[in-house]
Amino acid sequence: MAHRLESLCSFVDIRVTLPPMTDESAETRFHGVGVSPGIARGDIQVMRDEFEEIERYRIEPSQIPGEIARFESALVQTRIQILEMQQKIAEAIGTKDAGIFDAHLLVVEDRTLIDEVLRKLECDQVNVEAIFHDVAAKYAETLGQIDDPYLRERALDIQDVMRRVVRNLQGKAPKTMPLPGEAHILVAHNLTPSDTASMDRHRVLGIATDLGSRTSHSAIMARSLTIPAAVGLHDVTEKVESGVMALLDGYTGLLIVNPSPETIAYYGKVEVRQSEVSKELAVLRERSATTRDGDHIVLSANIELPDDVTSVSAHGAEGIGLYRTEFLYLDRDSLPGEEEQYQTYRRVAEAVRPHPLIIRTFDLGGDKIAGGIDVSDELNPFLGWRAIRFCLEHPEVFKPQLRAILRASELGNVKLMFPMISGKAELIRALEVLDECKSELASAKIPFNAEMQIGAMIEIPSAAICSESLAPEVDFFSIGTNDLIQYAIAVDRVNERIAHLYEPSHPAVLRLIKMVADAARKHQIWFGVCGEMAGEIELTPLLLGLGVDELSVSPALVPRVKSAIRNLSREECEKLLDEVISLDTPAAILERSLQMAREGYGELLG
Repeated sequence: MAHRLESLCSFVDIRVTLPPMTDESAETRFHGVGVSPGIARGDIQVMRDEFEEIERYRIEPSQIPGEIARFESALVQTRIQILEMQQKIAEAIGTKDAGIFDAHLLVVEDRTLIDEVLRKLECDQVNVEAIFHDVAAKYAETLGQIDDPYLRERALDIQDVMRRVVRNLQGKAPKTMPLPGEAHILVAHNLTPSDTASMDRHRVLGIATDLGSRTSHSAIMARSLTIPAAVGLHDVTEKVESGVMALLDGYTGLLIVNPSPETIAYYGKVEVRQSEVSKELAVLRERSATTRDGDHIVLSANIELPDDVTSVSAHGAEGIGLYRTEFLYLDRDSLPGEEEQYQTYRRVAEAVRPHPLIIRTFDLGGDKIAGGIDVSDELNPFLGWRAIRFCLEHPEVFKPQLRAILRASELGNVKLMFPMISGKAELIRALEVLDECKSELASAKIPFNAEMQIGAMIEIPSAAICSESLAPEVDFFSIGTNDLIQYAIAVDRVNERIAHLYEPSHPAVLRLIKMVADAARKHQIWFGVCGEMAGEIELTPLLLGLGVDELSVSPALVPRVKSAIRNLSREECEKLLDEVISLDTPAAILERSLQMAREGYGELLG
């Protein structure tokens, strides 16, 4: 397979003829995160950042109107370029992935950013490209320091747009970089959406970057283009040179430079087997997630944006187990009204009917603040004023959403759950606000489903410990394992220094989940898991042993989780849990779960 990269705005140093590494025969391995499955083999092409200097000079007050006019013209020109690129991507791989550039359009229309540039232009009296660069760079730096992966990606959007606007202010065309004709594995520090969108699948065999995450634009686009990709390889761009033979494992995130004949032979077998596995998984699309002993597990999908709904049925999921609604509020200057939300929720519910749509109320606050909401900074936003705490103090935000969800519930498949519940008093307050909304709709004779199921997310250890008192108040529990694990063992999973301590198989985590499971069974309500743990098939035996009724995962993971469930016995998983619940170390628990996973579906584990 060969690929072509037509335009790269931020990378200019492509070393094609440089000598290879000192010991050409030595196999070297770089470990990262696999974000787009597949195996690629070919020569490396390294692309390194080169930041152009921006001339800075004083202007007279009389020149300010001219600078403003130049700025406005550059913004219009940038918008046209983004729309053209969006159209190109839509024609190549579909409108869903072209939607990545919606965030770019929002940057060039962001009044907060534009007004700050105009203010500094008046105050500093410096040429507008220098002012714009300073303001945009500050915004990007602030977002880049936030722990939320989604918001960190917005920093990359700003940087990408910043380069385009500056080049337009300078009267320069977007950078293009001719690449050698042969197929190659692209190695870069990072890829902006513009870079990745410019790729022609006929020339790029694989992508490897120093930075990035599973939610990065380069990862999303690579999956859409079916290009194997690994990110988070740290300083690989400083340790390899162009022209060196390499093998990229997009399943495990491994880049192998100068692979040995044995490694090449091994991966040849991996490719053959993974091709067979993919064909087998495709057959499962219309089949249910039922264990060998006949226990059906509802297998749902997590989505963030309404357009993501198309991937739910495409991967064989039974509806949506987590709809993260706060993304309606981000990247915009004003709050969406009740009607806009209602139309959005109804459209998604109709798309997945008769399967359920579980809508999580806004997890706003902390580091996820919407336009139109004025809040002060917090030292620790993840333990601060967010989610249900924020909503209960902002009924003008909370109630329109609750009414919109209630109105959409008329379709019969909508469920609602409250995030970050810490105890019964908080849950009761949220339910009281919901009852107020029901009364308001009833008085206005607006139809809704009075029997809509209500759930509580269990993300805080206190909620798990108090789950028996919460259970009588709700119809289901949904365990958000990402936060539950972080809070239970005090580990920030995006902190590179301690990420290795983030262990889903920690004894404390299993015992907390078991408390929730026991409370659910006692009060005859169902419970599910919607965090990343639900999609980790090496842990599926533990979750089935805990008695989970539902798992909700990223759409692309549905086929593998479904296959894992179909190859397990609930009874055997329950026996496994009895064995491991008293073990003292995460490693020992994980090994026992892995042993059962290998026996049931070893080919899925790689």
